[in-house]
Amino acid sequence: MRSLRITFGFLFFSVNVFAQDNTFTLKQCIETALSNNISVKQASLRADAANVNLKQAKDNLLPSVNGSFNYGFQQGRSVNPLTNSYINQQLNSSNVGLNGNFTLFNGMRLQNIIKQNRFAYDAARMDEQQEKDNLRLNVILAYLQVLSNEDVLAIGKEQVEVTKKQVDRMAILVKEGAVGNYQLSDLKGQLANEEIANINAENNLQQSKLALCQLMNIKYNSGMKLEKSGIEMLVSKYAESSEEVYLAALKNFALIKANDLKIKSTDKAVKVAKAGFYPTVSFNANLGSDYSSLAQTLTPTNIVESSTGEYVIINGNQNPVLQQQQNYTSAKTAYFRQLNNNLGTFVGINIRVPLFNGFQTKNNIRLSKINLANAKLESDNTKLQLRQNIEQAWLDMNSSFEKYKALTGQVADFKESFRAAEVRFNTGVINSTEYLISKNNLDRASTNLAQAKYEYSFRTKILDYYKGTVF
Repeated sequence: MRSLRITFGFLFFSVNVFAQDNTFTLKQCIETALSNNISVKQASLRADAANVNLKQAKDNLLPSVNGSFNYGFQQGRSVNPLTNSYINQQLNSSNVGLNGNFTLFNGMRLQNIIKQNRFAYDAARMDEQQEKDNLRLNVILAYLQVLSNEDVLAIGKEQVEVTKKQVDRMAILVKEGAVGNYQLSDLKGQLANEEIANINAENNLQQSKLALCQLMNIKYNSGMKLEKSGIEMLVSKYAESSEEVYLAALKNFALIKANDLKIKSTDKAVKVAKAGFYPTVSFNANLGSDYSSLAQTLTPTNIVESSTGEYVIINGNQNPVLQQQQNYTSAKTAYFRQLNNNLGTFVGINIRVPLFNGFQTKNNIRLSKINLANAKLESDNTKLQLRQNIEQAWLDMNSSFEKYKALTGQVADFKESFRAAEVRFNTGVINSTEYLISKNNLDRASTNLAQAKYEYSFRTKILDYYKGTVF
């Protein structure tokens, strides 16, 4: 479970961001890291994309309306759209239309897609929160690591100053012939060891600053200073048991919430797949018209008389029979006039009943159920690893607390022992070897105590992280 692995690892991006007067608070470090971190930004974008999917799922409930238009040229034998008879000439034609469709029922598929995407969106937000929580914890741990290394370096510098004073004092005694030169050599060797230890301590400090800068995604700042105010250093044992921490994590840990939401989303996906068995009922409406270049408008002009070729006999005479004939002038009918004249509408209900589709619906349901089972296993595995990680973190915390307690007593004892040894060494009762043994014991215990104090704080912060209270 990658997101549960708590490390002091490095990120590999940098930008120029500096706090005023080169001093950073823990809050500034966390805010800078959150604003610069690429993974957090990507998680935010994934959540935004899930939100768009949710919005689209809701919008799918709205009716769909589409317009159409075409205009074309025909040459050769074709059908006259006015008379439905074949012609052999150039024809220009056009069709326009407006179509609307509204789904009345489709097995609750659209409604379940909305629910599925809502759970998916909430899960994406929880994943984003988990990315932020992981980053916050790593920044806190890196911040404390810098403070720890600063304390170790400060202790080392104090140790050097004490040794330098003894070297200066011993040099005078050797010069006066009061002691042997070997004692001065012992002290000088001790001073060199302590100076080398300080060089290593300074390197460790800069390494921890580098790690913090990389987590913040800023340029390496060797001179950065960290505020200690607001950093709580516990001196009492952690109150909650591992089981209590685990139960709190089940309620508060973002990854657990995300997995629960993903299960709900996958469960809705099963219902979406089952909707394939149901008929789809939709309401349809169409509005359309057409145009043809062959359409003509006839306008009446004059009326003329013409012979029919028949006669009637009146008084023995043949009189021709005449008839009146209306004459017309023709003109092509205008485009928009044709559209208005040929306008037609359609309103109806469409029912599509799935009879057979190659078992697609059945297999989609099977796949959805497999995904649901896998999501549940993922959730169970996350909870299992969460419990194991908490139990390990609690044991590490308990061990570091016991070590911190033991070192606290050891430092007190060695301080008293060194105080007496220093007095005896200064008065010549003991030699440099005994003095250095006492001093090294105190120095080593003081350094270990400084490290143990922060190590215990690290362990408690990790448990607070699982509880959801570290921030």
